Amino acid sequence: MSFTATVLITTKDRKDELKQAIESALVQRDLSEILVFDDGSSDGTGELVRREFPSVRLERSNNALGIIAARNHAMQLATGSVVITIDDDCVFQSPNTVRDTLKDFAQSQVGAVAMPHINVTRSPTVYSSPPRRDRIFAISEFTGCASAVRRDLFLALGGFNTVLWRQCEEYDFCTRLLNNGYFTRCGSAAPIAHYESSNRNEDSVVFHSARGHLLYAWCNVPLWALVPHATASAVKCLRHACKTRHLKSAVAGLASAISTIVSMRAIRRPVRSPVYRLMRRLRRRGPLDLSCVASLLRTYEPSGVAV
Repeated sequence: MSFTATVLITTKDRKDELKQAIESALVQRDLSEILVFDDGSSDGTGELVRREFPSVRLERSNNALGIIAARNHAMQLATGSVVITIDDDCVFQSPNTVRDTLKDFAQSQVGAVAMPHINVTRSPTVYSSPPRRDRIFAISEFTGCASAVRRDLFLALGGFNTVLWRQCEEYDFCTRLLNNGYFTRCGSAAPIAHYESSNRNEDSVVFHSARGHLLYAWCNVPLWALVPHATASAVKCLRHACKTRHLKSAVAGLASAISTIVSMRAIRRPVRSPVYRLMRRLRRRGPLDLSCVASLLRTYEPSGVAV
């Protein structure tokens, strides 16, 4: 199967960072389009893209949708069969990143690629990189700032779960992807540089992380593991919040999750127990050789996805 690529950048009020992201995307090889989705910016983002990057496709929502809804909508607009998503504060370090990422989809059951990336302002650690270059490794999830997905599978699965708002949507999506017979692999391309924006709100991050992890449990975890998983997730979030002095935000996030569960109980769609166990293993032990995943994928036919 041959693939075409769209580079998708969702943005809001970060036109200076966005400019660098677009410039790095323009030199990519084997790229069909660059799609910038402006989620209600008020800083002249749209004008900058039209003026300085006429070859870039610009779509805009006058009212901010939020990052998850914005990406879901933009995925519908993309023309590439593979959509490579980066944040507006990311920069491609190699012109071959798109080309190499498309090659990562050669194995038919690869549904998504966690692209290697570095959080430059925090540490030199390379995330999502495979332990070895001569093998395929499955990983629990990708990070939204550096990811690639098959557009047909993304749309067939309903995209990101908008109930989550803005945290854990990747973990939730990759869990559902695995439940339908496809896995997320570590990418082989050069790492993407992620320059985390200085206007990052840590209280908001903690709130949505606590909320998202509890809602993830409700939506996906089998009944036999639901209570211990949810309890462990809540305790872990609270401990982290205490250490970082954001306890109030974590408590508010957990309360918001409980309120959502009470009012929207039907969002629960637990995955198969073998899938849950494998996701837990991937999270605890890191990337696993494809042979560890292949045995699970052979135990059932992909379900719920028509592509």
